[in-house]
Amino acid sequence: MKIGLIKETKIPVDNRVAVTPKQVSELNKRYPQHKIVVQSSNIRAFSDEDYRLAGVDVVRDVSDCDILFGIKEVQIEELIPNKHYFFFGHLAKMQEYNRPLLKALVKKNITFSDYEYLVDDNNVRVCAFGWWAGIVGVYYTLRGYGLKYKLYELPQPDRKFSLTQLIETLKSVALPKMKMLVTGAGRVSQGAQYVLEKIGAERINESAFLSDGMISTLTYCVADVDQLVKRKDGTPFCWQDFTKNAIAYESDFFKFAQYTDVLLCAHFWGNGAPVYLDVNELKNEKLRIRMIGDVTCDIMGSIKSTVRSSTHEAPYYDYNPITGKEEKAFAAEKNITVMAVDTCPNALAMDTSEYFGEMLMKYVLEPLLLGEESAVIKRSTILQEGKLTPHFAYLKDFAEKNI
Repeated sequence: MKIGLIKETKIPVDNRVAVTPKQVSELNKRYPQHKIVVQSSNIRAFSDEDYRLAGVDVVRDVSDCDILFGIKEVQIEELIPNKHYFFFGHLAKMQEYNRPLLKALVKKNITFSDYEYLVDDNNVRVCAFGWWAGIVGVYYTLRGYGLKYKLYELPQPDRKFSLTQLIETLKSVALPKMKMLVTGAGRVSQGAQYVLEKIGAERINESAFLSDGMISTLTYCVADVDQLVKRKDGTPFCWQDFTKNAIAYESDFFKFAQYTDVLLCAHFWGNGAPVYLDVNELKNEKLRIRMIGDVTCDIMGSIKSTVRSSTHEAPYYDYNPITGKEEKAFAAEKNITVMAVDTCPNALAMDTSEYFGEMLMKYVLEPLLLGEESAVIKRSTILQEGKLTPHFAYLKDFAEKNI
């Protein structure tokens, strides 16, 4: 078997890799009957020379590989027919912008496995960047707050930025005395909490947060979905019921919005779930929030000020709550500044690649190299030789509809 690590072709660029030089070298030594090569690229956090120094072949052409690993979606013209691809597809939720990609994968008889659906027997994801998204989300949000109010300036992460550097950088400035609300309790939220704890922020409970009591430092509260919504009929919140019957619930978020200076969105939100901040609430004079870090980046989802995603090069834009329109970042203090970078982990490309590669080795690469049947890989496979697998058969009409 020959496996190729492909160059990233999506714009804006992504510097992450699926497997680091050290990890590829280790796999090649452990499984000498197979071979893993790397397609030349000048945008990776790990350079071609890093791979060569680890004894890995760097090639221009990967058309002789059986399986190809990337990170983000592959440009349609770069897809090689009859191959097995692994990357984040962003198409299984019927994302309209990626319908052409799905149609191309079908047309080219490609087998496609989506990282997002690599889950264990308990349906828990085994290869994900969520924890790191929360970490970078805190950094970018606090950086934006400093720029908005001209309190301090934090550097834009470069390609070699690390978790240690991120935390030490935050510790190096006098962070503001203000209240931050972190929503959700999953990996994104846990990553955010990790950074806040490391930099000495004080965590308080809901009761203390929803008061006018004095604070002496950067203070935060974590609110999960059961604190953000309530049943319309007044009966107690039930998670199982909420996942199946979200329409029976309404937002209970504004009680937080009146006491929150900075909102960090780290919650899961699906279509049909209550909207936490609609356009009318965003213009409510009692709304205290003037900085939102929407790490989950649900465009026009639970927070209606997230009108688009942003990039690492330009992470911020303003939302004018009166007009409901986007404006230039930091245009007016009364505007709500939004951070909505949808690839936050890319700011820590080396750390996140190493973490992701470890998971990928364990759950994907080693079973492939050992020739083992893998339920994890099977569950993630959307297409088998250009045909939808049974679990993803619901995509049939989406894939066949003319654009």
